[in-house]
Amino acid sequence: MAKRIIVACIFTPVMLWIMLVPSPLVWTTLVCFISAMAAFELMRAAGEGKITLPMKVVTIIAAALMPLGSWAELGMAYVNLLSFVVTAVCFWCAIRAYDEDGVPIGFYHVLVALFGGVIIPLGFSALVELRTMDHGKYLVLLAVLLTFITDAGAYFAGVFLGKHRGITKVSPNKSVEGYIGGFITGMVFAVLYGVVASKIAGDGVDLLSLALCGLFGALATEVGDLAFSFIKRQFGVKDYGHLLPGHGGMLDRFDSMIFCGPVVLFIVQCMPVF
Repeated sequence: MAKRIIVACIFTPVMLWIMLVPSPLVWTTLVCFISAMAAFELMRAAGEGKITLPMKVVTIIAAALMPLGSWAELGMAYVNLLSFVVTAVCFWCAIRAYDEDGVPIGFYHVLVALFGGVIIPLGFSALVELRTMDHGKYLVLLAVLLTFITDAGAYFAGVFLGKHRGITKVSPNKSVEGYIGGFITGMVFAVLYGVVASKIAGDGVDLLSLALCGLFGALATEVGDLAFSFIKRQFGVKDYGHLLPGHGGMLDRFDSMIFCGPVVLFIVQCMPVF
């Protein structure tokens, strides 16, 4: 526990500073690193040792490069190209393994690599795109803090109010009250955050947009947490990695943002906050 607190006290201020520095490229670089590490951790946890080195390399490179496209405004053509390269290389490796060894790399293993090289970085790319928008530092801070606050609200609501547990075998200790507490905490936080941010930024805010970000962002956060817990449960993995002592790997810490980021981005694009 002490190690977990120490790492949080060091890492959190550094991360917040990186989000708020004038150049979005600094934040983009961090997101690219997190995305690449998350892809690697997923393949290590769920790849069953059958994802070959070329598959790992192209997947990690694609995961690192894809968020960069949002910063450089390269568009869908860039995403399509990276997705095609990952797909082509992974299928080629699977075909060669089938021909040469007689022990095939399954379609499942190709999908694991594609999830790591395409889906995960697409989720993280939303955090980069939020940072490049008008009032971007406030928007990306909203998405990131929303995941942490929702997790905290769900945890404390579950500890103090949780009575109806076991609604899912993936996380049997989580309760209905905990999930509801997370939703409420997320929505209240988003609205209060908007009020504070409007004072600092000197601009008005749309409270309905913020409330929707809080509600649906909190829902996405909890779904994301369950999704990656499902993978760990299926493969008997306690933590995805050990890069952050006391917290596990990048996926253990940032899994919910893969789901929450795109939801917040969609809402603020449809209903601008500022």
